[in-house]
Amino acid sequence: MAREPTPTILLADDQADVREALRLLLKAEGIASVGVADPVAALEAVRRREFACALIDCNYSRDTTSGEEGLDLLERLRQFAPELPVVAMTAWGNVPLTVAAMRKGAADFIEKPWDNARLLSVLRTQIALAEAARRQRRLEAENALLRGDTGGDFIAESPAMRRVMALVERIAPSDANVLVLGENGTGKGVVAQLLHRHSARAAHSLVKVNMGGIAESVFESEMFGHVRGAYTDAKSERIGRFELADGGTLFLDEVGNVPAAQQPKLLRVLEDGEFERLGSSRTQKVDVRLVSATNADLAAEVAAGRFRKDLLYRLNTLEVRLPPLRERVEDILPLARAFLARNAQRYGRDGLRLAPSAERTLMAWRWPGNVRELQHLMERAVLLAEHDEVGAAALAFGEAAAQPVADLDGMTLEQAEAHLVQRALERFDGNLQRAADALGITRQSLYRRLDKHDLRDGAVDAD
Repeated sequence: MAREPTPTILLADDQADVREALRLLLKAEGIASVGVADPVAALEAVRRREFACALIDCNYSRDTTSGEEGLDLLERLRQFAPELPVVAMTAWGNVPLTVAAMRKGAADFIEKPWDNARLLSVLRTQIALAEAARRQRRLEAENALLRGDTGGDFIAESPAMRRVMALVERIAPSDANVLVLGENGTGKGVVAQLLHRHSARAAHSLVKVNMGGIAESVFESEMFGHVRGAYTDAKSERIGRFELADGGTLFLDEVGNVPAAQQPKLLRVLEDGEFERLGSSRTQKVDVRLVSATNADLAAEVAAGRFRKDLLYRLNTLEVRLPPLRERVEDILPLARAFLARNAQRYGRDGLRLAPSAERTLMAWRWPGNVRELQHLMERAVLLAEHDEVGAAALAFGEAAAQPVADLDGMTLEQAEAHLVQRALERFDGNLQRAADALGITRQSLYRRLDKHDLRDGAVDAD
């Protein structure tokens, strides 16, 4: 069981004996503290780490009793860390100073010499209130994510993406099922979020399911739920994804990976909105809007007999095709700048910007990994940049690009076989049948090679 983190309080006072007395008092109560002697050190400490609360003196310079230094520190702390509760403390307490401190955002006020019981009570109260507020913000963020909040504007400056966004805006309010098509990394999940957010179901849940990550043996339990005792390890009831999404939107990512044996069960619930939990005979009804996504050619899968035609008709009432990043070149630099700024803030590298050499390199790249590749590239650039300007050398995708063609001449037959199998799995996102077809072998032969080279982890749709 994870232990609750020990709260740490920032103590700002110019007298060392006062800081030590406070430290010992707090330590006896299980509260850690960090002491600083002046406002500059206090601000630096808050920049370096998080605190549960700050207890600050109002006077620091010798023979100063106005409290102005403390009020200035209080104001700067509130600007820099608005969620940090600040308790002001002074030996020269008076009503005007107390009022001024409260107006500037002080959570409470303590006079010296302090009463231990009152001081501890005030600090505990402020720590608890701050933690409650933090949990509320986290819950709101999680709920927003569950409802499909994208957390920012969707960049679409290119003509190709403007057409996509116009289509999304037009079809989002309907309840029609939507199939989102596009290469890996083009942003199919983001489009699903936009469709949900702009629909009449936005107040309900957006439930995402990676169909390539569900083993066939647990497909029914994951999608439709099960009752207690449905199978050996079913020790309690489970709510399935369709039930969780009732009233909202169900997003089936990598829908081309639905096993053939499970496709009729998925088709039934799409046709009449009815299903039974595994192990139960009671029919349940759900009201779900379905958004699916795939990078596979489902028409070819239908022709090959691996995907049901009637299921495809149910999925693609409406289609949204996302262009690859190389076909929306006007979006490359705006996306790169947005990702750079987001990661710079995350890693404390504010002020980073792209050099002209980096921009030229970004525009010249073919983007096999699309927007996801660009996002990861910008994160690496933030970490690798030595100065405030990100040059071409900091982009680092040249290393990744230099290695896709392995030196087969230097490999043994076993190594070459393992390499080719691994590459096929990566190309088709773990889809065993498509990887086997590409290699020119049967699925059973592929299974044997996966076991032989210990590559089962790459096979996300393995039985």
